Amino acid sequence: MATNRRISRVAELIKREVSQMLLHGIKDDRVGTGMVSVTYVDVSGDLQHAKVYVSIYGTEEAKSETMAGLKSATGFVRSELGSRVRLRRTPEVIFIEDDSIERGTKVLSLLNKLEYERSPQNLTAGDHTTDEDDDLFE
Repeated sequence: MATNRRISRVAELIKREVSQMLLHGIKDDRVGTGMVSVTYVDVSGDLQHAKVYVSIYGTEEAKSETMAGLKSATGFVRSELGSRVRLRRTPEVIFIEDDSIERGTKVLSLLNKLEYERSPQNLTAGDHTTDEDDDLFE
């Protein structure tokens, strides 16, 4: 079992190398339909499996095409990792779509909307918060 420090270093190295492959190495046209970036890599404690979380910007169709292209390029990515990274065994690579950026954007837009609705210029003298507003924070 590897130490936590080694696991995080291997994860960062895999993240960097897979990002480079997404830019220059993978020739599948489906991968280029959406803008793809590696957000996180989760490596198992025995360094045998690596979950690569990717964020894809584009339509739902572009996202599904890109994920299909990434899944078909898994063997290529693993073999390239084997030649670029010096490890005893090259980990199995699994691509997982990460939608955390979209969820974060949605939360920020809701917070901005609340801030706008509660700003002093939008409140009249007799207008105060209602019970409905309090329900949002429970």
